[in-house]
Amino acid sequence: MILTNFFYKKGITAIELLVVLAILVILLAIVVPQFSKTRESQVLKSAVSDILSSIDKARAETLSSLNSSEYGVHFEFDRIVIFKGKVYSASAGDNEIVSITAPASINNVALGGVSGASGNMYFSRLYGIPSATGMITVSTSDYSKIITIYATGVASTD
Repeated sequence: MILTNFFYKKGITAIELLVVLAILVILLAIVVPQFSKTRESQVLKSAVSDILSSIDKARAETLSSLNSSEYGVHFEFDRIVIFKGKVYSASAGDNEIVSITAPASINNVALGGVSGASGNMYFSRLYGIPSATGMITVSTSDYSKIITIYATGVASTD
């Protein structure tokens, strides 16, 4: 009688537990890299959107003659700065800083034939024409986008 009750007890064996854990580990190994790539892609899209918005804002403020001044954009590795006037000054109190979320960064600024890690441009008051045209490369470890600034002052991405 004692032996028959032993065989009818219900529960989970160690082998069943190991099989379930192995399946979970395999599923996580497949899913987690996909989530990180999706996040990286979204961060890049957000950075490109922030840069395009900053360029458009500087142009719009110039064309509206806000404070009777030109406005420009300064590009750095991890941020964009909207500045007042024709010359960028890091210490100016009215600079508007827009940070770029890692892992996205500005890798190359090629404006007016000069390529480097940073650069400046401003818009002329009357027509909103940029002081320099060119391309800005924004990238992560797996993705890259190029923003082109045209002679009309319009900026777009590839």
